[in-house]
Amino acid sequence: MDIQSLIREIPDYPRPGETYYDLTTLLADGRAFRAVIEELATRYAARDIKKFACLEWRGFVIGAALAYRLDAGFVPIRKLGKLPGETIVAEHEIGHISQPIEMSVHAIKPGETVVLVDDMLATGSVSEAAVKLIKDLGGQVAECCFVHELASLGGRKRLEAQGLNVFTLWTD
Repeated sequence: MDIQSLIREIPDYPRPGETYYDLTTLLADGRAFRAVIEELATRYAARDIKKFACLEWRGFVIGAALAYRLDAGFVPIRKLGKLPGETIVAEHEIGHISQPIEMSVHAIKPGETVVLVDDMLATGSVSEAAVKLIKDLGGQVAECCFVHELASLGGRKRLEAQGLNVFTLWTD
């Protein structure tokens, strides 16, 4: 099964000249979605991962299925103001705009092994902020995991420069 062919490319979105890679078409195919989860579960099964910290929203879908499959915890990381209770906040930049993300202060215990999950690795800005949240709570980031990587945007280099392991299923 050519799972990568199920990632739909939408030209000129969200702005003219940019291409959006839509993973909802992959998620809509039950066999392909299962294949992605099984491949990732095989990767992490023997690694004693306690939590999968996932970025809103497609990261939620992938990470929640993976956490369920491996009997691990699911930790949502969301835009500011979307989580109840006490949270910690980190900022990242998109272009010249700073946007905060948050995570519950109770989501990760010191020393827990965590995998950061999202659908797409682009510039790495959001992932970098999410890693900061995990580390601020004492979590140990085992790896940053993505379904698809846009290598030309440099996210891998950004994360690896911080000593982080990065895994992607497919790279453009």
